[in-house]
Amino acid sequence: MTSHSLAAAASGTWRLGDLTVNRIGFGAMRLTQNGAAFSDERTPHDRDRAVAVLRRAVELGVNHIDTAAFYFSPLRSANELINRALGPYPDDLVITTKVGPGRGPSGDWTDWARPEQLRGQVQENIRQLGRDHLDVVNLRMNGNRPVAELFGALAELRDEGLIRHLGLSNVRPEQITEARAIAPVVCVQNRYGIGERRADSQEVLRMCGDLGIAFVPFFAIAGAGRESGARDTEHEALLDVARAHGASPAQIRLAWTLQQGPHVLAIPGTGDPAHLEANVAAGALRLTGDEMARLTALGQPTGADVA
Repeated sequence: MTSHSLAAAASGTWRLGDLTVNRIGFGAMRLTQNGAAFSDERTPHDRDRAVAVLRRAVELGVNHIDTAAFYFSPLRSANELINRALGPYPDDLVITTKVGPGRGPSGDWTDWARPEQLRGQVQENIRQLGRDHLDVVNLRMNGNRPVAELFGALAELRDEGLIRHLGLSNVRPEQITEARAIAPVVCVQNRYGIGERRADSQEVLRMCGDLGIAFVPFFAIAGAGRESGARDTEHEALLDVARAHGASPAQIRLAWTLQQGPHVLAIPGTGDPAHLEANVAAGALRLTGDEMARLTALGQPTGADVA
């Protein structure tokens, strides 16, 4: 399919609280370097090219960017690239970030944040992005632990005006319920894709739809490749569907993701301008019921993430 005349608006819209976003967004995790995210053995993306990708995304109508202060490589920071490329920010741009995990200056992973440390993580995102508050902050969880104390700490920052809306990442249904008893939840980010789904994925997907919460899958394109990105091999059924639409396998993965429900958003990331345009164009793809069923049948759900 052609990618040059399409814009993110073709994917439709959804509301994150009082913020309206196009359902095709942009994920910044892979923006800082070539190769696997978080590896110190890869070369950094050219700074000017990364800035150009972000600006082109906004030109194409992308108004939802997902990032985190711990998205950095030895020489690049995703938040600082976003700030340089897009500040002063367009009025309709929504930047979602996440807290919970932490990395030291050398890139080593530190212990997950305690409730009293979340304020510092929120402030770090604010400093790097050059803002006075954050649009949406997702609490990233690690395993089946209670969320109340951590989410409650973020709710206090929301009450102070440092955060506009709250979300969750890597959570189970009962954790969503626990968080909603404390403050509204506008989005949930979980691993979800063709052949790469958690055992509780469908329950979380349905729950979010019933509650009006955005479901925002990560690794929708990378699948089992996860931080390393998309693999070179694909299921033959997926390749058949791609050929039928004149599309790439990545575009079919995104189209399948978006057709899981009107509340489902996509946040594919890339440092390549051509890949960006192709990803945005996927928002206009419509798969048939038979194609959706064939693709859904690929692979089996796997256990919940622990990190």
